[in-house]
Amino acid sequence: MARLPRIDLPGCPQHLVVRGNNRSTMFRDDADRMIFLRFVEDHLEESAMDLHAYVLMSNHVHLLATAHREHGVSAFMHRTGSKFARLMNLRWGRTGTLFEGRFRSSLVQDDIYLVTCMRYIDLNPVRAGLARHPADYPWSSYRRNAGMEPLAPLVANPAYLALANSPVSRGQCYRALCEAGMPQGTLDTIRERLAASRPLGSAAFVEDVDSRLGLIGPPRARGRPRKK
Repeated sequence: MARLPRIDLPGCPQHLVVRGNNRSTMFRDDADRMIFLRFVEDHLEESAMDLHAYVLMSNHVHLLATAHREHGVSAFMHRTGSKFARLMNLRWGRTGTLFEGRFRSSLVQDDIYLVTCMRYIDLNPVRAGLARHPADYPWSSYRRNAGMEPLAPLVANPAYLALANSPVSRGQCYRALCEAGMPQGTLDTIRERLAASRPLGSAAFVEDVDSRLGLIGPPRARGRPRKK
């Protein structure tokens, strides 16, 4: 089966996931995680990317980001991943690929769906049993989005800004949303959308994305095409 074309809509947030090869460990220690985050920060500006949320798990990474120019996401992921893989091969005396094929991506509607995706990412360590509370896990964006640390290098998305009128109130609102948890149906939808590289949002949003990407065309006539 042919691979779906890479999603590329500048200005539209994307949920991105990259995994270790054969789901193997990507980070052997905290120094690896610090290096990866430094590379992420280094390449955000040159790729014209805004980062809204992230979490570094043992064998995969979630990012929620918006690219502001064509091919920005692919350029960012390639630069960050290649640089990190080369350094890990040197640091740990390993060879071969570090990542499992192409990164996965899902466009996210820029409203409550985006805030839901932020919560999904920041709550990942709790669901995985790595922390009792998201604030206890140091390798996610939760403390920044919850107003417990400075937001940078994250950039506030309009949907996040709409939660409240001040940074303090926004942090409180975000903490309350995360404390409320997430229904299993919502978790399943986000995972299904990501696995299929399909947009996350309303039916109208999905139809609009498909139209802009050329995935919706005029209806075809039934039967086989006539021979010329």
